Amino acid sequence: MTEKHPVTARKGMVVTNHPLASGAGAEMLLGGGNAVDAAVAALFALTVVEPMMVGILGGGVAHLRLPDGRHVVVDGLSTAPAAARADMYRTLSDVLPDYQETEGRENHFGPLAMAVPGALRAWCHTLSAYGTMPLADVLEPAIRLAARGWAATPYLADCVGDNAAELATDPGLSATFLPGGAPLRAGDRVRRGDYAESLRLIAQAGPDALHDGPLGEALAAHMRGAGGLITMGDLRAAGPVEREAIRASYRGHEILGPPPPSSSGVHVAQMLNVLEGFDLRALGAGTPDSVHLLAEALKMAFADRAVATADPAFVEVPVARLVSKDYAAGRRAEIALDQARDWAPGAGLLESANTTHVTVADDRGTVVSSTQTINSLFGARFTVPGTGMVANNYMYNFDPHPGRALSVAPGKRVFTSMAPMMVLRGGVPVVALGLPGGLRIFGSAMQAIINLLDHGMSLQEAVEAPRVWTQGHLLELEPGISAETEAVLVARGHRVSRVRTVGGGMGAIAFGTDGTMDGTMTGAACWRADGTPVGIGGGLARAGVRFMPDVAAR
Repeated sequence: MTEKHPVTARKGMVVTNHPLASGAGAEMLLGGGNAVDAAVAALFALTVVEPMMVGILGGGVAHLRLPDGRHVVVDGLSTAPAAARADMYRTLSDVLPDYQETEGRENHFGPLAMAVPGALRAWCHTLSAYGTMPLADVLEPAIRLAARGWAATPYLADCVGDNAAELATDPGLSATFLPGGAPLRAGDRVRRGDYAESLRLIAQAGPDALHDGPLGEALAAHMRGAGGLITMGDLRAAGPVEREAIRASYRGHEILGPPPPSSSGVHVAQMLNVLEGFDLRALGAGTPDSVHLLAEALKMAFADRAVATADPAFVEVPVARLVSKDYAAGRRAEIALDQARDWAPGAGLLESANTTHVTVADDRGTVVSSTQTINSLFGARFTVPGTGMVANNYMYNFDPHPGRALSVAPGKRVFTSMAPMMVLRGGVPVVALGLPGGLRIFGSAMQAIINLLDHGMSLQEAVEAPRVWTQGHLLELEPGISAETEAVLVARGHRVSRVRTVGGGMGAIAFGTDGTMDGTMTGAACWRADGTPVGIGGGLARAGVRFMPDVAAR
């Protein structure tokens, strides 16, 4: 029994982690736009109603399938400022769990935690290159929501309550989310008038409002005054990169995901290659054997991850070897079926779980799977005065120690676990999916694919099914994993930790019914967030139909 219900339609589908954002995307489809128009509109709306997760000062990755069958990955990840350097932080430890921590948490909060934003230019580039609607039209739902307000969900209210002390340190954040000095409550009306004005500037001037205009000047001035590094030169130089998707095969399907600096395409392929040698369907979902194999594959992937997730402009990435079947066969042979083992650990860097995801499809063959973030909840915990823009804290994703593959370097793109994935069969899309969740993203995406292809779950069952995760230390189990399975895993040497959730709310779209590509699409969102699918059915009147009032009145 699933907690949420899927939606099936033929004209289009929008799945986001907030119902109002799903509505914004659906508005574009209903107005004649395509999936790109809808995805970008939904993302702008999310910057308003899910401000703790995503913003125009953030970054992310979008995976597009176009009507002609091409796949394009738009890398809009943030970059280190030109003045950044490998030794800019004072580290506290060379080992987990404090490996990523620095004195004063300067890589986590405040001006030195902010990387050069990449989201806005990437969204506008994607819309211009692959969408059909003007930027002003796509921005209109977000502007309306920011100016008129919306009702806070329990999810937003909980996030505000949990971070109230830090939000109180910034006048912009506290004015919006701590009205009268108290955290907003579920159902409270939230308005963001200053942010609405910023979005109106972008509607008029495009992304240059930030990257070569008044919004950027406000950001650069705040950086100068607060001790940050970002300059107008950094903002002018920022821009997206289009990349080729990583392609792999699994049980007769083609699996496509983003390449480095995202780790998902490489390591989902790696893990599936390893697991393909086992009969997971016969082992069953959530059983000791299947969870043990998932755990070993995850640990193996993280052991290799440090050499495969850095910016390829700075680090040579051995992608071909990591995704090869031969490499997987050798690694598979090292798995002990009855005993957990320690795999050589990778860098073990931490990422924020506070991200958002949008999955959209139209009836013309365009599919978008896009994961975006300002990194931690409410990013670096400050706004640019007078603009309502929430700063990212993407610098936290770099290794704060110098001399490492993932160390800070001027202009270097952050690495990420974002996994906007698609699965094809015979060249035709079967499913598109993604989720927030930091380090837990690509392992969760891989498990959803296995749920569909190995365990025969419905889409709703696959996105809601219990997840597990490990990078080699504790094996995290969601509540849905049975106590009996946990006991066997402990006996095999796994160090187990029970957690409320592994990763965030997944949004997915499946194409066809019962394996038949019949033009239908089903949208599903899981219980881990406010995810809501909106499907478009119906359509225009049949050609030639006329309303005859004299006949109708009889």
